[in-house]
Amino acid sequence: MNAEPLTTFILASTLLSLAPGPDNIFVLTQSALYGGKSGVIITLGLCTGLIVHTSAVALGVAAIFMVSSMAFTSLKLIGAAYLLYLAWQALKASARPLSSSSATAVPGHMALYRRGIVMNLSNPKVAIFFLAFLPQFTDPSTGNMTLQLFLLGIVFILVALVVFSTIACLAGLIAELFKRSAKAQVILNRISALVFAGLAVRLAFASR
Repeated sequence: MNAEPLTTFILASTLLSLAPGPDNIFVLTQSALYGGKSGVIITLGLCTGLIVHTSAVALGVAAIFMVSSMAFTSLKLIGAAYLLYLAWQALKASARPLSSSSATAVPGHMALYRRGIVMNLSNPKVAIFFLAFLPQFTDPSTGNMTLQLFLLGIVFILVALVVFSTIACLAGLIAELFKRSAKAQVILNRISALVFAGLAVRLAFASR
């Protein structure tokens, strides 16, 4: 690929990753609750989901969500239900005591990783966004289109990994402060529940 469109793509990807959206808000709230390391693990899960979306676009599978109302609606309702489940988990969560046993209240690494994957894959708008966004930076005259789409997807994932990990680390500083206050932990859990519920409603009423 030529350097100029690739540079433009990297800039656009960075701005899109920084813009408030379901994924980075998810990383922000989870990192503020469980710490920066947990946020980075969730980010790895989200990026794994992006690999699937990239493959779907490159292979043409994402077009199904564009033309099939049933497929789009089914997946978005699954995603909305999952977000409501997370909202309920956050709502009923209690403050973590400052003791060695408090670590059990934090989800395990694999649970956080899976949470990131499910969060990303259950949003069909990501596939449709990639379907609309990635081809704009391809050029059939420079080589195989499928390979170009994969390359652009990988670049986007790397950008998102850096941006989201930075967000996670910064939000993790907040987590250290909230660990010292049981009341603050409860408040943050309630805020997280509202955020998840809001994202669920937004996703449930999303259109193609």
